Amino acid sequence: MEASGDVWLVLPTYNEADNLEPIVAGVRKHLPAGSHILVVDDSSPDGTGEIADRLAAEPGKVRVEALHRRDKEGLGPAYVAGFRRALEAGAGMVVQMDADFSHDPAYIPELLAAAAGADVVIGSRYVAGGSVSDWGPIRRAISRGGSAYARLALGVEVRDLTGGFKVMRRCVLESIDLASIASLGYAFQVETTYRAIVAGFRVVEVPIVFRDRRVGQSKMSGSIVLEAALGVPRMRWRRR
Repeated sequence: MEASGDVWLVLPTYNEADNLEPIVAGVRKHLPAGSHILVVDDSSPDGTGEIADRLAAEPGKVRVEALHRRDKEGLGPAYVAGFRRALEAGAGMVVQMDADFSHDPAYIPELLAAAAGADVVIGSRYVAGGSVSDWGPIRRAISRGGSAYARLALGVEVRDLTGGFKVMRRCVLESIDLASIASLGYAFQVETTYRAIVAGFRVVEVPIVFRDRRVGQSKMSGSIVLEAALGVPRMRWRRR
């Protein structure tokens, strides 16, 4: 498997002013020297973009770059913009994660190590050794049920299809037709993984403990849940 090019970590943000600086500091500790952190900010009114610019001006073995988007269009379009920038810059491996500490940066070396034998690595809540903390029973049921629903609807074996802590090789992102991905919210995670599976890439899951965000408000909404419920079956239909 090809491994040329730098490691780029794509970090989408909207109103994460309280989280951005500490999450970048945490990520920097666990990425190899020469890696890049790309903050993709959707014009956050709380000053997140300005913090990203300040961090980008700081020197370091792991550099930060800020990508400012004019409108808040959703998680999927933000990730696609970040992936395109990383590929243009020569990324060989792309990491994606949330900016709110629900994904622990300490897992990054383990995910990158697993990518030595896989094309897509998912930090998984729902394989042996993985778990979710800090959530109540209703939210746990919605999350686990959503992943099970997507797995059954698409006919795949990946346990955590909605997981957003991933490593993807350049060849995957070049092959799954980013321009045609329509998902805006968390269905984006399902769609990118499913397309990788359909394209024949090897997907593995590494157990993680997922924690609730430290500060700020969750971006989950009823429209995001509805998009996933309606959109997942269409993914399989479109790939036939």
